[in-house]
Amino acid sequence: METYTNIPEDLKQAVLERIKPTVAERKTLIGIQKELATEVKAAAEKLGVNNMLVKMVGSAARGTWLSGTHDIDTFMCFPEETSRKELETLGMAIAREVAKLAEYAKDCHAEHPYLNIVFKGFDVDLVPCFRVSSASHIKSAVDRTPFHNDFVKAHIKGFEDEVLLLKQFMRGCEVYGSELKTQGFSGYLTELLIIHYGSFENTVKVTCFWKPGERIDIMQHSQIKHDEPLVMVDPTDPKRNVAAALSLDKFCMFIDCCREFLKSVEIKFFFPACFLPLKDNEIIQRLENRRSTQLAVSFRTPDIVEDVLYPQLYKMEHSVAAFLTEYEFSVIKTGVWSGKNETLIMFELISGTLPKVKKHVGPPVWVKEHAEKFKEKYKRAEEVFGGYIENGRYSFEIQRKYPLAKELLEEQLLNCSLGKNVKHSVSEGFKIIENAEICTLKDPNFRIFLSKWL
Repeated sequence: METYTNIPEDLKQAVLERIKPTVAERKTLIGIQKELATEVKAAAEKLGVNNMLVKMVGSAARGTWLSGTHDIDTFMCFPEETSRKELETLGMAIAREVAKLAEYAKDCHAEHPYLNIVFKGFDVDLVPCFRVSSASHIKSAVDRTPFHNDFVKAHIKGFEDEVLLLKQFMRGCEVYGSELKTQGFSGYLTELLIIHYGSFENTVKVTCFWKPGERIDIMQHSQIKHDEPLVMVDPTDPKRNVAAALSLDKFCMFIDCCREFLKSVEIKFFFPACFLPLKDNEIIQRLENRRSTQLAVSFRTPDIVEDVLYPQLYKMEHSVAAFLTEYEFSVIKTGVWSGKNETLIMFELISGTLPKVKKHVGPPVWVKEHAEKFKEKYKRAEEVFGGYIENGRYSFEIQRKYPLAKELLEEQLLNCSLGKNVKHSVSEGFKIIENAEICTLKDPNFRIFLSKWL
């Protein structure tokens, strides 16, 4: 097995100086957590709810949060026998009472409703859950979270800095985040990797030799088979794979990043240079260098949460790419960008133009019935350039219906498989933008995406 040199302590300390919360930051966060807990309890008492417990969960509660992030997860834990309707009604009523003190509030919905607020500058999720006896007896998906919190807090003491290093490294590799937009590593999964391997350094060294199907079972309590690239059996629930959201590409990107880092141990892996928005002349120059065809399908961004939106966008991305391929356009790559108002599905083609002539090969001449039907059909067709026998089969040169990819999508896009919300938005109106027309899109964040894309 290949061996790697140790990671210098001064490098790790230099990273930690930039990402580890200061004493003042920690003091502020703890104060806000206490204040929130007090307000939630007061709201519950005001509404006559006396059997609800407040629990702070997530990285902020475990000491594994990165400096500058201001996220607090506040769970309102109701008795297991509470009905789903009562949980939602009382939970949201308490949350809305607390929200009266907030700068901002927004109703959100995962498996059941919760409230997102901004409270004294902190991004806070107020989440109702069931207080079940174990994570293997949950009534809703969020019921596991308090058990995750308890497990990590019991095992992470003394390893918090290692978690911070791994999280920042994953950020630099663009693989951090388990939301359906990113399909990467969750904070909980990152903490479990440190608990299992013991340090950031051990984790990146071992990762270099990972293969799809890598399995980690800290508690050695599961025999269930999983098909995902990485299997991290949940220490609190033997049936669940913590890494289920991790895509094969993000799994492999992390392996590649670990290998490159250990070949050249530099701080740039933690803090890579930022991409800048491309200027018009830079876009034109890169298009000229590539000599391919760039197509963008542009439409209004549906007003839905990202975890609902992105699976639909990826579905559209794959469906339209398959559609283009079906019509013989060679797709080099595809991509998705979504802003507040506008969404773009990107396609790079070898060429967006095909010859008007298309060769259509029929059955062998000796298969009499089928061969004669094929010949008669195309011999009488108007848009036929010519026909002949080649390798024992009838072949006709016919006129291609869609020689232009842009025209194909303009006329047939709605025949592709699109998710419900995306299809509704596309049906309201869309544009197909080609090559230099991309310069009409001025959003700086899209221009940064384009910098990576090109």
